[in-house]
Amino acid sequence: MSFLEALENRRSYYGFTAEQPVSEEEIQEIVRRVVKHTPSAFNSQTTRIVVLFQSAHKKFWDMVLTEIRKVTDDDAFAKSSEKIHGAFQSGYATLLFFEDQAIVDHLMQNFPLYAANFPVWAQHTSAMHQLAAWTALEEAGLGASLQHYGELVEPAVKNEWNLPESWKLIAQMPVGKPAAQPGAKEFAPLEERIFIYR
Repeated sequence: MSFLEALENRRSYYGFTAEQPVSEEEIQEIVRRVVKHTPSAFNSQTTRIVVLFQSAHKKFWDMVLTEIRKVTDDDAFAKSSEKIHGAFQSGYATLLFFEDQAIVDHLMQNFPLYAANFPVWAQHTSAMHQLAAWTALEEAGLGASLQHYGELVEPAVKNEWNLPESWKLIAQMPVGKPAAQPGAKEFAPLEERIFIYR
């Protein structure tokens, strides 16, 4: 599968089978290559990825539910619980995407002309890592989706896995073998999104 084919095939999957068609070692290798070769502004290399397998993967989604329980009523919690157990925890790995704010702060201090841009560029860097990982996982025969529970669960995650305080949790990616194919993807007309001049 070419890169563009993998990009075209990449989708958001909500629900996975118990099958593990790709080994933990293969997923680790995908993450290593993504982290090593994805670009970053000023070659800052601010992205950190925590890979959770098996019990750690399940524990993370239990932690998310614990935090959701604190801020929702019974009906909303029941819906969230069903979604998390059925769509995310049913996989067998989760990638946690962080940006190291200590490096961002250092760049802001050392390059004041660009200071306001470094937090934005860190978000760009994280987004590139997310897409690169997502596409590589698709190419390997795995499905994933991108979730954003960071504000709720970040303190608990840092405490559980003893992560540096300077790391900011940007996104979470549950991974597994898709249980079903998603529906057709809709596209806005390219003529409204691409403009070419000579």
